[in-house]
Amino acid sequence: MSKLESICVFCASSIGARPLYAESARRFGEVLAAREITLVFGGGCVGLMGVLADATLGAGGRAIGVIPRALAEREIAHRGLTTLHVVETMHERKQRMADLADAFVMLPGGFGSWDEFCEVVTWAQLGFHRKPLGVLNVAGYYDPILEMADRAVAEGFVSAVQRDRLIVDDEGERLLDRLAAAPMPSEVKWLPAVAP
Repeated sequence: MSKLESICVFCASSIGARPLYAESARRFGEVLAAREITLVFGGGCVGLMGVLADATLGAGGRAIGVIPRALAEREIAHRGLTTLHVVETMHERKQRMADLADAFVMLPGGFGSWDEFCEVVTWAQLGFHRKPLGVLNVAGYYDPILEMADRAVAEGFVSAVQRDRLIVDDEGERLLDRLAAAPMPSEVKWLPAVAP
């Protein structure tokens, strides 16, 4: 089992329609702090991002935020973080967060969270990193996306090895245990044969 020192968490800048989403983010932040795992996240003080960061810091943990300048200037940057990196673009944000993390976890969120997580999944598939990928599937929120991933395997667009990189759990502590124990496959995305 490897020691995870920092985890990049992608989650919503909204609070969600059900209280359990915020409660799950709060619990996950407390677990990160208890395990002395640094939170790396999008740097916002709003939505699940804010709940997660506040819980991590409130439990004595470390939280590193990475936020584009345009968002920071709209006063949604969290001002109480251990470290706040202000970058110029979303691309820089994603790269900096990835560089700072030993693993990635997606909590409930929308297009932004999906985009960020899918990008690091793609990077893993292409062999650009070998860091564990986790999904905290609160109340089955991500079931439809996971079903789509299974269909992509069945239809020949994703290999089963790559699909199995996604470590899915509905309980935060167990998810962290599984991420720390995850073997990192060496297979990278296959390339189709080029016709002569």
